[in-house]
Amino acid sequence: MTKDETIYRMIKSDREGGFRILLDAYQKPVYYFIRRMVVVHEDAQDVMQEVFVKIFLGLNKFRGDSALSTWIYRIAMNESLRFLNKKEIKVVSADNVHDELIDSLKASDYIDYDNKMGVKFQEVILRLSDKQRVIFNLRYYDEMDYQQISKVTDTKVATLKVTYHYIKEKIKKYMVEE
Repeated sequence: MTKDETIYRMIKSDREGGFRILLDAYQKPVYYFIRRMVVVHEDAQDVMQEVFVKIFLGLNKFRGDSALSTWIYRIAMNESLRFLNKKEIKVVSADNVHDELIDSLKASDYIDYDNKMGVKFQEVILRLSDKQRVIFNLRYYDEMDYQQISKVTDTKVATLKVTYHYIKEKIKKYMVEE
C-alpha cells in the first residue's frame, strides 16, 4: 500500500487524524513548491494555509480517481497561480510581477549571495511563465515523472516533454550569458 493510500484510508476512518497525517507528509514539500512559485516566505505561508484549508474542506469530495499527491499539488498549483494573478493585477503586468519576484528573491534572507550561479539560476526560473515554472519545479525539484505532472497540470505528456526541453534550453542560454 502506498503512502497516499494509507493516508486516504486513515482520512476515511478518522478525518481529523488522517488530515494530521496528511499534513505531516505534505506540508514541507507543498511549502517549498509554493515558495518556489511565490518566492516570499510570508506569501508562501499564506498560500499554503489556503491550500490546506481547501484540502481539508474538500476531503469529502476527493474520489480517489488520482493519487492524493496529484490532487494536493493541483490545489497548490491553482492557489499559487491565483496568488500570482492577484499580484499581477496590482502591479499591472506579468513582466513587473517577474521583476518584483526577482527583487523579492534578492532581498530574501534565504539566499546565498556568494553563490552567484545559484542566484542567477533562481532568477532565470522566475523569468519563466507561471505555467513553465510549475512544470520546471515539479520535474526538477519535486522529481515528478511526466505522467504525474500531466495529471497535476492537465497537460499532455508529449507537450510536457517538449516544454521541459524548451525550458532547459532557455535556462542554459541564460546561464552562459554575462
